[in-house]
Amino acid sequence: MRPAVKRLTSEIECISRQKVSRWRDGHSTEEQDQLAVELPVALEFNGVSHAVMLATPHDLESFALGFALSEGIVARREEFYGAEVEESELGVTVHCEISSHAFLQLKQRRRNMTGRTGCGLCGVESLEQVIRALPNVPVATPVSVSAMDKALQELATLQPLNRLTGGMHAAAWSTSAGNLQQVCEDVGRHNALDKLIGVMVGRELNFQQGFLLITSRASVEMVQKAATVGIASLIAISAPTALAVKTAQDIGMTLIAFARGATFVAYAHGDKIKS
Repeated sequence: MRPAVKRLTSEIECISRQKVSRWRDGHSTEEQDQLAVELPVALEFNGVSHAVMLATPHDLESFALGFALSEGIVARREEFYGAEVEESELGVTVHCEISSHAFLQLKQRRRNMTGRTGCGLCGVESLEQVIRALPNVPVATPVSVSAMDKALQELATLQPLNRLTGGMHAAAWSTSAGNLQQVCEDVGRHNALDKLIGVMVGRELNFQQGFLLITSRASVEMVQKAATVGIASLIAISAPTALAVKTAQDIGMTLIAFARGATFVAYAHGDKIKS
């Protein structure tokens, strides 16, 4: 039986209000600004602490599921039995229950990742854990330029937390026609992607029919997380890294960066893009 979920977060709790002095042309005015909230979020699996990340306290159940899948802690949704969110003075703990088989494999990995915003490799114990083996991604529907343009325009209007704070990353899933099915936000780009993966899997949406959009750079960790759940096309608004490009080339992933509507750079498998 899955444990009950204790919901503690809302959009309001993801925003902090702060008095500021705003200067224009040598003159200041007292105003209220809105800031993105980041809290320590501890992920526990079967009672054992595994990772502590700084994250936005929103969609934490989906975050835990997506993290478990994208990091290979569980191989499929059925191995993740549920999550309970607990708040304390120090932060938030997400208590996850996974299958005994998955937990045994997790203990054997002995991976302890104490993370911070924008860091996906803190606490990794060996070089082998950095560049993990990835399967070739499934053959997906080609990405069309018109669909990419449409999705990017829509994405700019579907980031409510970023619109209020200016401090959020987003990860979004678009259909092959350019219609966004889901957008997730977080102060951390890895966290936003994990939340998206968790929501997608929870709703049984298909990773092969569409493409992934991220508002950050395309680092190798983002490619790894996407590939682990079978995403074949990744589109980033910012730059890729050399290792991300090599990894995408090796596993058959279409990797596009510097996406500005119909203007972009294809770094891997550009032959799968249609005009």
